[in-house]
Amino acid sequence: MKKILLVDDEVSVVGFIRKGLVEEDYEVSVAFEGNTGLKMALEGSFDLIILDIMLPDINGLEVCKAIRNNQIQTPILFLTALGASENVALGLDLGGDDYLVKPFKFIELNARIKALLRRTGPLEQLNQPHNIFTIADLKVDDDAKRVERSQTFIALTATEYRLLLVLIKNKGRVLSRLDLLESAWDINFNLSTNVVDVYINYLRKKIDADTNNKLIHTVVGMGYVLKEV
Repeated sequence: MKKILLVDDEVSVVGFIRKGLVEEDYEVSVAFEGNTGLKMALEGSFDLIILDIMLPDINGLEVCKAIRNNQIQTPILFLTALGASENVALGLDLGGDDYLVKPFKFIELNARIKALLRRTGPLEQLNQPHNIFTIADLKVDDDAKRVERSQTFIALTATEYRLLLVLIKNKGRVLSRLDLLESAWDINFNLSTNVVDVYINYLRKKIDADTNNKLIHTVVGMGYVLKEV
C-alpha cells in the first residue's frame, strides 16, 4: 500500500482528499501545519507528499526546500490556490514535482498522483550499475544525482537537473517545449509560457558558459536539442 503525506490547513479540503485517497487504497497521514508536516516528512517514509503552500506557520515552499535540503527525494505535489506562473516556477525550482491549483476535481488529483508514482517507480537493486549518461565531457550520474563537466561538479536545482536529464537521455533528438514540459515537469502549462526557455537559459549558464563546445542548441520554431557540433 502506497503511503501519502497530506499537508494542508483546510479541514474540509483534507477531509475531501483523504476520503478519496483511502477509497483508492492509499494510506494517508495528515498534518495541518508546515512544521508538523516537515517533521513527519523527515522522520517518516512516504511514497508521495501533497503540500499546500499557504500554511499557518512556515509555508509549503519552505517545507519543500527543507525536505530537499535533507536529501529526501520523495515526489512533492503542490496543491494551492496560488496559480500564477511565477509561483509555479518557484515551487518547481525548489524541488516540487507537480502543481495542482485549487479548486480541483479529485479525478485530476488522482491522475497526477498516479503519474508521479509511475515516474518514480521502484528503486533499482543496489548491485545494478549506475545510470550514467554522457555526451562530450558532460556526465550525468542519475543515481547519485550528480552532474560534471570536464570532471568539475556542477550544482543544479531540482528542476534544472530534471530538464538536463530529459535532454541527455534524448541527445541528438530535437524536443519541443511541450515534450520538455510533459517529460521534465509531468504537467501541461499554457503553451505561451516561457518557463522552458527560462530554464534552458539557466542550464546554458551552468553547462555551456565556460566552454567553446556548446551542447545545448536551439532549433528555431521546433525546440531544443543536446548534441555536439
